[in-house]
Amino acid sequence: MAEANAAKALYLSKKNALKLNQRKIADAAGITPVSVNHYLSGINALNARFASVLARMLGEPVESFSPRLAAEIEGLSNTSPMVQPKRQARDYPLITWVAAGEGIESSGCYPVGISDEWLSSYENAGPNGYWLKVKGRSMTSDSHPSFPEGTPILVQPEGFDLLSGKFYIARNLVTGESTFKKYDLDAGIGYLVPLNKDYQTVALDENWQIIGRAIDAKITGM
Repeated sequence: MAEANAAKALYLSKKNALKLNQRKIADAAGITPVSVNHYLSGINALNARFASVLARMLGEPVESFSPRLAAEIEGLSNTSPMVQPKRQARDYPLITWVAAGEGIESSGCYPVGISDEWLSSYENAGPNGYWLKVKGRSMTSDSHPSFPEGTPILVQPEGFDLLSGKFYIARNLVTGESTFKKYDLDAGIGYLVPLNKDYQTVALDENWQIIGRAIDAKITGM
């Protein structure tokens, strides 16, 4: 978080003079503006690749915001050149919450006619990744992050880790309803946490199943 705060402060201090914005950084790094925002906000930890791109665009050394990554990059440069592959965007289907709750049974491909709308992302959601549109106001917040109703979120339904502070799709095995919430682990107990304080936090028990991790979002106005 300290590295993210330092990087964000440096970015904010220089962006006007350099006519820089998060989309330009995203294009240079081969990621989405949402991913840039997640790095600068501390939602995702800074890594050597993103730090190198950010430092180059700001005209500052990496150690100005992350001595740790500066040392890592220097160590890599002493052994072999850093490879900077550009990830290709991939299209994923925008599906309904009912379909998400039922799960995609196909292995390695999508069922025919699963969606009339496909959206692209640089994030890798796996062979069965899909987009959902946020329903309701439980994830709308006055501060960052916020996911207003209708926001498309990219879901990785397989091969994900359950990490406190990240965002997931959970299905209630009793009602069959699915929901999008932040996962928090406190004293060994997992919770589904809304970002809107008007909604209640729910403890994970045997009635809940985590069915996917949200790894990208198309937030308007960015």
